[in-house]
Amino acid sequence: MGRENQTWMSEFILLGLSSCWDTQVSLFVLFLIMYLVTVLGNFLIILLIRLDSRLHTPMYFFLSVLSLVDICYTNSTVPQMLVHFLSAWKSIPFHSCVLQLFISLAMGSSEFFLLGAMAYDRYVAVCHPLHYTVIMHGELCLGLAAGCLGAGFINSMMQAIIIFRLPLCHNVINHFACEMLAVLRLTCVDISFNKVMVAISGSLVIMLPCFLVLFSYVRIVAAILHIHSAQGRCRAFETCASHLTVVSMCFGTAIFTYLRPSAGSSAEQEKMVALFYAVVTPMLNPLIYSLRNKEVMSALRRLLGKCSEKR
Repeated sequence: MGRENQTWMSEFILLGLSSCWDTQVSLFVLFLIMYLVTVLGNFLIILLIRLDSRLHTPMYFFLSVLSLVDICYTNSTVPQMLVHFLSAWKSIPFHSCVLQLFISLAMGSSEFFLLGAMAYDRYVAVCHPLHYTVIMHGELCLGLAAGCLGAGFINSMMQAIIIFRLPLCHNVINHFACEMLAVLRLTCVDISFNKVMVAISGSLVIMLPCFLVLFSYVRIVAAILHIHSAQGRCRAFETCASHLTVVSMCFGTAIFTYLRPSAGSSAEQEKMVALFYAVVTPMLNPLIYSLRNKEVMSALRRLLGKCSEKR
């Protein structure tokens, strides 16, 4: 039955954010600007870290991986959403929907694990500064990054296989993209098992890194309080401020979307929260890490200086 439905369901219709043409045009302009800022901002972060030897540290290595993940995540949903804003028929082929859900879920899951790895990096930097370069060596950083990406892709593959093997009753998705909870609403069978799987996945992908972040920052705060000089405490806090801001946005949004009781949520609320997570957060990440980080701003000034000299 499931395979027959999948063959018949050759495409899905996305309802998007609005049916009003004027609103869609306004949203197109707004999200096009946000999309360009997101891609250019994250690409600039990667470029600065690649070109400036002063940024060749574990902290900035993880930041470059995070920027790459944000670019991939944004490109999995936003370009299609922009096209649909100006289209009368908002359809997506079945296989494109599967690929979109797989990539967006993989990138989102990987981001949580990366934020956990970055919290561990900050913990080592603040609590064990003399052994930082020994502990956070290159092989460990590469292994942590690869593990974060691998765990994200494994979780995404499991979820995608389970979801798209279910029989589907209709093909109208009340969302701007093929999002996991929105696709589950199309099924015509009992999805209690799938809800349990979503809860388990959420616990592993969201709560485990969240607990690692909380543990790391409890130890970091304790270490900072033992620093006698006010200048030393301020410098130690500045190394963590940007990461803590991004962590608060990402984990707060994801917990609100996936781990709250289903009875208290609606499709429209989930759509708005998912929009914030898919569009706003990847745009803010490079802004937060650049505006609140003196080393990144210094690297940007040096790059601009070199470019002006060549002219």
